[in-house]
Amino acid sequence: MTQPNSDLKRIVLHDLHLELGGRMVPFAGYAMPVQYPMGVMKEHLHTRAQAGLFDVSHMGQVILRPLGDMAALEAGLEALMPVSVRGLAEGRQRYGLLTNAQGGILDDLMFANRADHLFVVVNAARKDHDIAHLRHHLADVAQIEAVTDRALLALQGPMAEGVLAGFVPAVREMRFMDIAIHPSDFGALWISRSGYTGEDGFEISVPADAAEAFARALLAQPDVAPIGLGARDSLRLEAGLCLFGHDIDQTTTPIAAGLGWAIQKARRAGGARAGGFAGADVILAEIETGPKTCRVGLRPETRAPMREGTVLWDAPEGGVVLGHVTSGGFGPSVGAPIAMGYLPFAQASPGTRIWGELRGKRLPVTVSKLPFRPSTYKR
Repeated sequence: MTQPNSDLKRIVLHDLHLELGGRMVPFAGYAMPVQYPMGVMKEHLHTRAQAGLFDVSHMGQVILRPLGDMAALEAGLEALMPVSVRGLAEGRQRYGLLTNAQGGILDDLMFANRADHLFVVVNAARKDHDIAHLRHHLADVAQIEAVTDRALLALQGPMAEGVLAGFVPAVREMRFMDIAIHPSDFGALWISRSGYTGEDGFEISVPADAAEAFARALLAQPDVAPIGLGARDSLRLEAGLCLFGHDIDQTTTPIAAGLGWAIQKARRAGGARAGGFAGADVILAEIETGPKTCRVGLRPETRAPMREGTVLWDAPEGGVVLGHVTSGGFGPSVGAPIAMGYLPFAQASPGTRIWGELRGKRLPVTVSKLPFRPSTYKR
């Protein structure tokens, strides 16, 4: 186990991770477990076969509480995102994207309708930015409350439902993207049926003073193992899911990123609430005419993984640079190297052959459909 830099922030379960043999590394300003003695490969496969417990307490939990009626808050949030907020039913969660005036992505997030307020989960590295952004734009319609007294855990994998139902039987009735507050022996649990692995599972916000007892109770179940950031990354890569700061950022639009599915009909041209969000002119135009570049799946044809930053060429020698890999590594469930990156529209069709440059040598890569492995969400 590695003792992290003392300047890093510590999550609630820091000492438990050390006890479990977690190797702690800096991530988004926090000391986080990247792996445990089981190792990244086995942690990944364990999550796919049974249930993995992830500590994601570094992420930002935020409550948007309306100063007046909910409609004004929902309209205000819709002005910051191309997704439908007013169309989200009570007890449901949705993937969202904060955008800028150029159509770029400021952050991706999850938001939920909890009847009299909205609950939002944002990325750790963008937490301070996002909260300031929300406070600036929603000051007249909402009180923005950063949640600081709760931990956030993710239980992912085919055995997750059975494990969590042993503590909260009602979760068996939940479906993908449902969210609810359930009483438990560990206090009120804020549970969503979601996660970032491509597996069925849950994200659970638990009171900080009960987090260790809850985590130990889950880990005591034979199907559950602790899983670090290393396997979390390979799991989301196999699922074709974006990581902010790598696959998406302020220069990539939702359409180029392949996230157009997140923009509901009501917000598109001709829809009931078309446009009106930051970057709408750019994003709506790309929906109609297509983006200049596209996020694609990549399958290296050799066993050598092509990691972030690998330059992609249109020819084995000479030629022009097409783009670069934004996420890449070995896919344990796929049994082969996999990657994602951006290519010009003309080279983005599945089956197209390009070349990635590794240590001065160009190796063949085939453009692939995403995801690399189908998701198993309970719909």
